[in-house]
Amino acid sequence: MAVAGGMYLKARSVILEQAQDAALLALTDGVDRLARFDSSPPTRDRLQRIASGLSDRDDTAVAVSGDLSAGGLPLSVVTPELRDAVRGGRVAWQRVSVDGVTQLVSGTRVVSGSSVLEVYTLRSLAPAAVSIGELSTRAWAFGGAALVFALVLALLAAWSVLRPVRELGEAARRMGSGDLKSRLDVRGSDELAGLAVTFNDTADALDQRVDQLRRMEADARRFVADVSHELRTPLSAMTAVADVLEEEAGTLPADAAQAARLVGQETHNLTRLVNDLMEISRFDSGAAALVLDDVDVAEAVRASLRARGWLDSVDTAMPQDLVARLDPRRVDVVLANLVGNALRHGGEPVTLTVAAEPGWVVIAVADRGPGLSADVLPHVFDRFYKADSSRARSTGSGLGLAIARENALLHGGELTAGNHPEGGAVFTLRLPDSGGDR
Repeated sequence: MAVAGGMYLKARSVILEQAQDAALLALTDGVDRLARFDSSPPTRDRLQRIASGLSDRDDTAVAVSGDLSAGGLPLSVVTPELRDAVRGGRVAWQRVSVDGVTQLVSGTRVVSGSSVLEVYTLRSLAPAAVSIGELSTRAWAFGGAALVFALVLALLAAWSVLRPVRELGEAARRMGSGDLKSRLDVRGSDELAGLAVTFNDTADALDQRVDQLRRMEADARRFVADVSHELRTPLSAMTAVADVLEEEAGTLPADAAQAARLVGQETHNLTRLVNDLMEISRFDSGAAALVLDDVDVAEAVRASLRARGWLDSVDTAMPQDLVARLDPRRVDVVLANLVGNALRHGGEPVTLTVAAEPGWVVIAVADRGPGLSADVLPHVFDRFYKADSSRARSTGSGLGLAIARENALLHGGELTAGNHPEGGAVFTLRLPDSGGDR
C-alpha cells in the first residue's frame, strides 16, 4: 500500500505539472504570435483580438492594459497575488476553484513599444482530475491486491515458521507433564528441523536415563524389601537369645551383664529398623492398604497411650462420642510416633488434643521443648532424616515420621509440622472422618 500510495502521489504530481506546462506554453506561444510584435496602441479592440486569439475550447482569456480589459475571462477570477507576480515580469500560474471545479489561471506580461499588456488565460483541470481519479482507482486497486497478496504470503510464511514452534512448545509441555515419549516430526533441513532433531535426541537421552533410574530405584526397593524379609528369621532367633541374655544378666559378671543388655537393646533397634524398612517398602510398592472400621477416636487415643504407659505423661483434651471411619492400627502407629518423639525430644508438658471439623478429625500433639528450627522444618518428614541440630541425638531409624506421614496420606489426610507460639513443636494430623473417601 505504501508503494502504491507513493506511485499515486508521484504520478499525480506529473499529470498536474504536464497540464500546467501545457497551459503556460500555449499562453506564451499565443502571446508571442498575437501581441509581442504588434506596436499599435492598446485599444479595447486590440485587447479583444488578443483575448479572442488565445481563447479556444480549452482556454478562456482576458487581455488587460491599464484600466482597459477585454475577453471572456472575468478579472475577478485573477487573484491580486497572481497579478502582482505578472506585473513583476514573471510568467505565473495559480490553481483556483470556479463553481466547484479546479482550474488553472496563467498570466504573463507583454511589453510592446510603449505599451504594457497583461494576458491571463483560464484552463479547466477537469481532464487532469479525471486522469488522476482513474490513476487513484488503479493505485488503490493495485495496492489492495498487493496487500492481500502480501498478507497471504505473510500468513503462509508465519504458518510455516510458527507451526514447528507450536509443535515444539506442545511437545515440551507434554514432556514436562511426564510424557517422555513425546517426539517431533522432522521436516526439511533448515534450522527448525535441526532444532527438532536436537529435541528428539535430548528426549531419547532423557527417556533412557529416566528408565535407567526407574530400574535402579525398583532394584533398590526390591533389594531393601528382600533384605528386610530375609533378616526377619535370623532376627527372631537373635531376639529370643537377647531376651534370654537380658533375663540372665543379673547372674552374670558386670562386664558380661552390660554386654548382654547392649546386645539386647541393639537387637531390638535392628528389629525395629527392619520392620520400618518393610513398612516403607509396602508404601513404595503400593501394597499398603487400609482396614477401615468405625472407631471411637477418644477411646482409640487412650488405648494407644495406655498400651505404652503414657496415660499419666500426656495431657489430653478430647470430645466424647466422636466416631470416625479409620484404620485403628495405622492411626496407632502415627500416634505412637508423634507422642513418643514429643516425650523423648520435647519438653513437658506434652499435650494431645482432638477436635472435630466438618468432614475431618484433627489430632494435634504439642510439647514445650526447643521446637523445630527453620532449616529442619522442610525436611522433618524426609526418610532417614534426624534433626540432630535441634534435638538430642536419636537412636531411631529416621523413618518414623516418614511412615506416619504415609499413613496419613493413605487415609486421604495430611500430617504437618510447626512450632507453637509459646514454644515447642506441634504436629497436626488431619484425617477425613469418612475413611478417605475424598
